[in-house]
Amino acid sequence: MGVLATSLRTSLLIMLVCGLLYSLTMTGIAQLIFPKQANGSLIHNADGVVIGSELIGQSFVDPAFFQGRVSSIEYKAEGSGTPNYAPSNSDMLDRVKQSIADWSANNPDVPVSELPIDLISNSGSGLDPDISPEAALAQVPRISQLTGIDQQQITALVDEHTKPRELGFLGEPTVNVLMLNIALQQLQAK
Repeated sequence: MGVLATSLRTSLLIMLVCGLLYSLTMTGIAQLIFPKQANGSLIHNADGVVIGSELIGQSFVDPAFFQGRVSSIEYKAEGSGTPNYAPSNSDMLDRVKQSIADWSANNPDVPVSELPIDLISNSGSGLDPDISPEAALAQVPRISQLTGIDQQQITALVDEHTKPRELGFLGEPTVNVLMLNIALQQLQAK
């Protein structure tokens, strides 16, 4: 009976330390050191309403805004992931063909040969909030035409929102689509 009681006490102590104390400590440290990140990197509008997160892509259906990557899960964060289709899969080929057709219809000034691949391919999570600077710049003529804002102003906006490689050599330069569209909306309001 003594071994059973000792085992139960030890198990309870380990559950409290590892399950509760450790979790509360890490959450407290994260809230102190990185409060914005610990709370999801949320973005609020002028009224304080949450309009998105810097970490999760959104669908922008208005062609006057920058479009992000294709999402096979319709940007639903509760089920991130993507089907692992082979290049020969008919569903994937149909989706890519449709993406190219949509691009051509919405961007007649930019030939398909200059279409950045990240505008017709989805990320592994289906929630990628970023596109390449080339993908953003390819959309400038359409957005300029639809908004009446000079292409140079929109290009400057893309340049301002381009994040360089981490530490100067890790990864690729990226542009956060939500942050860019918020800046575009502010530019339109002027």
